[in-house]
Amino acid sequence: MTAPRLHRALEASFDELSARVPATIGVAIAYPDEVRSLGPWSVGVAWSTIKVPLAIAALRNDPSRADDLAVKAISQSDNAASESLWSQLGDPTEAARQVQAVLREGGDSTTVVESRRLRAGYTPFGQTQWALRDQARFAANLAGVPDAAVVLDLMNRLVAEQQWGLAAKGVAAKGGWGPGVEDGYLVRQFGILPTELGVLGVAMAAEADTFQTGVGVLNTLTEWLFNHSDGLAVTGPSLD
Repeated sequence: MTAPRLHRALEASFDELSARVPATIGVAIAYPDEVRSLGPWSVGVAWSTIKVPLAIAALRNDPSRADDLAVKAISQSDNAASESLWSQLGDPTEAARQVQAVLREGGDSTTVVESRRLRAGYTPFGQTQWALRDQARFAANLAGVPDAAVVLDLMNRLVAEQQWGLAAKGVAAKGGWGPGVEDGYLVRQFGILPTELGVLGVAMAAEADTFQTGVGVLNTLTEWLFNHSDGLAVTGPSLD
């Protein structure tokens, strides 16, 4: 089967999946020279996925102060620990600048880290608008980002209740989740997927009625990714 035909088959398979799950979904896969995306969901609130570049920035700034907090922020997705890491980076504008610098090093040239507290009770940085394409590209380059090794290790050691989606497959991953402003619930995750082509960056999201439904959909999407890993590793024309 030629690469173009295989890619069309993958797209059709994903469309079938999208039609039967109880959520609006999207996935982006970053290859060395391009990013492919599938599904109608493409960009939204980062929630706790932004804690990965935040932890890297804080560990660079002051490793001795940030070390224990980074463990909690990544492996437990602890918001209080993440707020402490954020405060170590200076005022909100400076903190956002440092976290954004980490994104740029990971190949994300467009995301603007939010410095304002847009919603009461939620972190400012967690409200960053992060597109799946940009997040997948960042994931693909994460191992090459200076000082990222500690955080990558923590992404492999998530607490049991957060080992869903990619994490349930032993993939270094970080999830994020939270309610919409009016209704719905966004659950998203990104990680590093080993394939025959090497490491690929993957970012996926599900906008559902509840957190539990969203997690279930991402589990289904992960199974789809692993079941089609041979096809995903084929080079050729983009699906976009």
